[in-house]
Amino acid sequence: MRVLLALTLLAASVRIVPAAGPPREISFATADGGTVVADVYGDGSTDGVVLAHGAAFDKESWRPLAETLAAEGHRVLALDFRGHGRSRAGSAQDGLAEDLLAAVGWLRHAGLGRVAIVGASLGGRAAAEAAAAAPPGEIDRVVLLSPAAIPEPEQVRGATLLVASAEEPGVAQMKAAYARTPGPRRIVLLPGSAHAQHIFETDQAAALTAAIVDFLGGR
Repeated sequence: MRVLLALTLLAASVRIVPAAGPPREISFATADGGTVVADVYGDGSTDGVVLAHGAAFDKESWRPLAETLAAEGHRVLALDFRGHGRSRAGSAQDGLAEDLLAAVGWLRHAGLGRVAIVGASLGGRAAAEAAAAAPPGEIDRVVLLSPAAIPEPEQVRGATLLVASAEEPGVAQMKAAYARTPGPRRIVLLPGSAHAQHIFETDQAAALTAAIVDFLGGR
């Protein structure tokens, strides 16, 4: 109850960002020879955030959250995974983590000192895999939004936030995987049964946004 009350109060203080101009579209190569197309929001010089969508979504689906995070001082990169939009696969059979590692590398090369990943459903599993594969310190924080099954949660590096609906299918397995992550961690279970990015379509959208904004920090 304390967590939900705190989120309710925080949600009331989160600034709702009006629609801004279109983001800047970029593309970059992955280590296995793929190509990722992504949208960049904001011009933050310290903190970067990669947004990793679920199977039924794409990079445009993150726009409201991306604009809010950009207003908080983050530089935000919302990507299309390989096989979505104009992003193309490389040689890796299951290369979603490769897409995220390339996105993190792009932000690091741009001079961002801290980089986080927010991954939803399938993107949540890929975010955990990227955080396990990256060198220590490369990915500072990971938000797992109703993640798909994570093979080796013990290998995830960085602070971890799990957000899910309290009554959605599979929440017990998500909590069990979360309990096995080794770094600093936090869990937020929201009322309802909506899964991953579908939570943004419910009355818990503000609380979800507030939880992510609070965990990632900002100005």
